[in-house]
Parts: sequence; C-alpha cells; structure tokens
Amino acid sequence: MKMGKRWFVGLALLLLLSFAVVGCSSSDSSTEDAPDATNTNETEEAPSATEGEEVSLEIFQFKVEFKDQFEALAKTYEEENPNVNINITTVGGGQDYGVALRAKFASGDEPDIYNVGGPQDVEDWIDSLADLSDTQSASLALDGTLEGVSRDGQILGLPYNQEGYGLIYNKRVFEEAGIDPSSITTLASLEEAVKTLDESKEELGLDAVFALPAAETWVTGLHLSNAFIAPEFNNDVIAAFDASQLEFKYSDAMKKVLDLQNDYSVQPVVSLDYSRQVEELFSLERVALIQQGNWVYNSIADMDPELAQDGIGILPIPVEGFKEDAIPVGVPMYWAVNKNSDEAKIAAAKEFLDWLYTSEIGKQTVVEDFKFIPAYEGYDSSKISDPLAKEIYQYAQEGRTIGWTFMGYPSSWGQDVLGVAIQKYLSDGQSWDELVEEVKTAWEEAR
Repeated sequence: MKMGKRWFVGLALLLLLSFAVVGCSSSDSSTEDAPDATNTNETEEAPSATEGEEVSLEIFQFKVEFKDQFEALAKTYEEENPNVNINITTVGGGQDYGVALRAKFASGDEPDIYNVGGPQDVEDWIDSLADLSDTQSASLALDGTLEGVSRDGQILGLPYNQEGYGLIYNKRVFEEAGIDPSSITTLASLEEAVKTLDESKEELGLDAVFALPAAETWVTGLHLSNAFIAPEFNNDVIAAFDASQLEFKYSDAMKKVLDLQNDYSVQPVVSLDYSRQVEELFSLERVALIQQGNWVYNSIADMDPELAQDGIGILPIPVEGFKEDAIPVGVPMYWAVNKNSDEAKIAAAKEFLDWLYTSEIGKQTVVEDFKFIPAYEGYDSSKISDPLAKEIYQYAQEGRTIGWTFMGYPSSWGQDVLGVAIQKYLSDGQSWDELVEEVKTAWEEAR
C-alpha cells in the first residue's frame, strides 16, 4: 500500500481480484455466461500437487468490476486441471465485504480463498490465515508490497495489485471549457477549474461538475480520508496500525476538498452510490469529475469504449501543507488462504493463485485483457494499455504519490465511524469540528 514500486503490484492483483467477482460455477443469478478465455496463449504446465484428487475451491472475494474476466480465467484453469472445481462468490459494489466475510465464517461455510486488507485484517483473521511464504507469487512480489501482511516470518497474503485513485476527469469537457489539466497541481487551481466548469455547465451538457457518492462510506471514509491521514503516519500502513492516537493533522485540508466536491455535486450526495456515479453520471458525460481509481476503467468502457480509451485522465487530490500534486497509490487487497481448510484444498489454493500470476495465460490476462500494472516481477509493463493505469505509472515514476494506510485503521473505523460521520456532516447533522473530535475519540477507544 505504499508508493514507488508498490504501485506496480496493485494492478496485477486488482486485475486478479477483478476476475473473481461473481462466480465461476457460482450461483449468483446476476451473472451472465462468461466469455471464453481458452483462445489465449498457451499456459505453463499446471502444478502437480492436485493431480488426481478431486478438489473444490470456494473463493469469496470483493471485486465486482471484473467478474466476467475472472470467471473466464478460472474456467480455463478448470479445463487444464479437470480435478479442480472453482466456485466464486463476490460481495462488493456497495455491500460491506468485511461484514459479509464475518457472516460467511460464522455460518460454518468457510471459504478456502478470501480477501484481507492489511495489518488490521491480519490481526482480526490471524487464526484463519495460512502461511504463503512457499508460493512462487510471494517470491516474485515487488518490494514493499508484502509488509502489511507479514508477521513473525510468515507471509499471510498475496497482493491483488496496486491501484491509484484521484479525480478522474472528462478530457472533452475540460478542452471545451478551456482548462489545461496539467495546470491543476494545487487546491487553488482545482477550485478555479471547478468554478469555470460550473459557470459553463449548461453549455457543456453537465448536470453538475462532480458526482460525490457519499452513500459509499469507503469512498469518503477510506479513500478520501487516506489522502489526508497517510501523511500523518509518513505513508506507512504499519505506523497507522500501531498508532494509539490520531492527530488528524490535515483535517482542515480534507474538509476543503470534501466541501468542494459536495458544493458542486449532483445532489443529494448521501444517497448517491457508486453505480450511479460511474455508470450513469460520468460515463454518460453528465458530470466532469469523480473521485475514483483505475478500477473504473472497465465499467466506463462497457458504457462508452471511446470515452474510456481516449477521453479520461486523472488529477491529483490536493493535500494542503503536504502534497498538492499527488495521488494515493497502493495495494487494495490481498488474497488469503484459509489455514483451517484441509491440506488438499490449501495446496490447490496456493497452486491456483500461483497460476494466476505466474502462468503465461495469467500474465497475459493481467496485462493485456485486464489492463493492470503487474504486481509481480516477470511482466512487460510496456504493454499497459489502460490510460488511467498509464497515468498512475507516470505519477509513481515521478514520485508524486501518497501511501495507502487505511488498511491500518482500527477495524471498521474508516467506514462505520468516519464514513458515517461524513454523511452526518454532509446532511448538516453535525459540524466539522464535532466530526473531528468524534472520530479521534473513536480511534483512541478502538486502540
């Protein structure tokens, strides 16, 4: 979840994660038949540990954006390994994955492969995390990407990928408004651009400048807050995890960016969700800016391929007093294997995850089909074609990044405490000063 090389990591994983979305052999009624992935490059020979023995793997994961791709890739694996059956269940897209995962375990129907987010999740799930140190993927993970899931000499998760997020903008709208995106490197320049867009929104065909999905507490309580909390902990997720107190040093800077989005957003923001923000408002060019990350590329491409490929870019989230020209980049989630599954399933789970990231078909899918920056060594980054991923790559190359530390927040604090408090603030239910004191106290009590 940090910067530099770590950002490389994310994309590959994310991509992976993407695949997993709703199920290969899954019973999710919302999915359609997945596309056939058997026409890709010849894959490396599958591992032998599961040969002969019938094994069923239950995967429970959170990325809804890439279900078709993941299902297709998993089907390819099943074809190469007839003794392995993979069932994928996806919970996300507005649902709380952490709550759903706890319910899944409590039901007694424990998954074999699931997701953890970093040191706080490692603490919470320590009794169900298998050591993945012996996997090929762990040995190939880029520097710095395993810190959040390493404990006592063990590696307890494999990074999905590294992602970046900021303010995604519509290039056509900016050009017609006479705004040069490269000039937006400070809060002041962002405010000026937003006002210009607002003054011309009718001529530009906009409902509003922003679509702020405050119904999604992960957008506000995790992602937005991270840009303003990570600097306090020197962009170090472990430092955030170990912190007994939150100073919230940059809370005023966060308020300015939140207020800017809210003041110029489609209303009411507290009932505006991710799907409406990305698919209805941004993809149909009814708003010019949204706070999101590279994971929205496929959703936009499904709505308007031309807009996705040639018409979008990403702007910084300005943090006054720290960095005003940077974007947060880090590892979004990790794959975990349930150590309480039987030995055959644990072995098969490790082999499947290795295949995802090290086989030729897996690597090709990660880079070319899912358009992510690889999270592991052995990939050709020159093949990155997603324009958002390219820009994130450039930000990282230039050192214009902020670390991901929200996985070091106390359990549920980001969404259930800060995210909910932000909803109250945006609904005039409390002042910003009251919000700051409330969330600081909750952090200390959780620690």
